Amino acid sequence: MSTHTVFELRQYTLCPGQRERLVELFEREFVEPQEALGMGLPGQFRDLDDPDRFIWLRSFPDMATRAAALAAFYDGPVWRAHREAANATMLDSDDVLLLRPTQPFALGRVHRPSPGERAPAGLLSATICPVPPTEIAALARSFDTQVRPVLERLGAPVLAQFVTEPARNTYPRLPVREGESVFVWFAAFADAATQARVQAAAAVDPAASAWLQRLDAVPETLRLAPTPRSLLRGTPASATPTGEHA
Repeated sequence: MSTHTVFELRQYTLCPGQRERLVELFEREFVEPQEALGMGLPGQFRDLDDPDRFIWLRSFPDMATRAAALAAFYDGPVWRAHREAANATMLDSDDVLLLRPTQPFALGRVHRPSPGERAPAGLLSATICPVPPTEIAALARSFDTQVRPVLERLGAPVLAQFVTEPARNTYPRLPVREGESVFVWFAAFADAATQARVQAAAAVDPAASAWLQRLDAVPETLRLAPTPRSLLRGTPASATPTGEHA
């Protein structure tokens, strides 16, 4: 997965009360079959701010491989057997950003929990920043000097960073959000209280505030609770700094 250069950030709006049914089906039936076709599944999440939202990440070595892998999966026996059950939980599955990493996730030694295994969960956030297309490279570079140090000093390690993948969608059966330019970063937290403290402190930090002023619009922050078999997890409580104050 460390060599994958194309990522999908997929946000699903579900029928009321159907999220747990989809999570159980997804993690029982869809994880290993997609990985067997060369796709990466770094994380699956419950949206903490909406009980009817399911968010997940999928990755590919490149755009051409993406097209072949998606065709093999969606025309294959696993999806054919379970698509009606999966689709019955969903109202919308077209909210998809195509991204490429400027800092990939470090998942080389991370163990995927087995079904029924208890694993530390924590909390993640995905911050989606609308940026001017001509500024995207400069903003990605300046994030490392203006925002990342603030977040990490406050106890929120940055797990990965992405920018828009501008290539044409190579699998039109699955729509993606086109004509957008975004910078996205993922951070990890021990719990919701830590996330709120970090967000409040970063909002008044001069360096981070100056960086945010260069964006096209206010960022969207997704608060993400890992599902049982997600590779990506939050920060253990024992790793959270205790001497910081918002």
